[in-house]
Amino acid sequence: MTEAAVPSAATDAPLPDFLPPALAALARTQPFARGETLFRRGQRPTRMLFVAAGEVHLLRHGLHGQPVVFQRSGAGSFLAEPSIDSARYHCDALAVRAGRACVFPLADFRGALDADPDFAARWRLFLAREIRRLRARAERLAMRSVRERLVHYIECEGEDGTLAWPGELKPLAAELGVTHEALYRALARLAADGLLERTPGCLRLIARGRL
Repeated sequence: MTEAAVPSAATDAPLPDFLPPALAALARTQPFARGETLFRRGQRPTRMLFVAAGEVHLLRHGLHGQPVVFQRSGAGSFLAEPSIDSARYHCDALAVRAGRACVFPLADFRGALDADPDFAARWRLFLAREIRRLRARAERLAMRSVRERLVHYIECEGEDGTLAWPGELKPLAAELGVTHEALYRALARLAADGLLERTPGCLRLIARGRL
């Protein structure tokens, strides 16, 4: 598979189980290529998008044209959730890895939230978890060393010091805001110091009291 190819649908993230069946049935699949813009700042939102595969960045451009990333949305994430109550998108959505989105008509998504109190409550819980995740990410990116960021990510996103990470590590490096070379060096140092065990699909912190 080339870097620009859309991955197999067999690996797609499933839709969240809190979606009402009638709403889930309205989802339509939209493949996207790397470099494709899914929507632009200023456009009127008409759809709610769930990233089933690939990665999409929400970004604006600075005074000198440089991209400023506001959010990274990988498989299993909704895209631009606040747009449900906005008249216009406030940023661009750029695909940085080819993939697929599940697309819902925004009017139907709003209608389901209004009509189904259980769905509305679970949607609020989902948004609260997303806010906590984004806060943790902001805190992590303020850390100076790759090692600190890596340990923080495993502790926050893993379970009891163990992080399931199938596939290559380049997406993890991007999530940490470092080069993949720097990540590999940090992993090697932690392993050499007896603080991390790396097995296929898994990173596990050991001797956590020494970290």
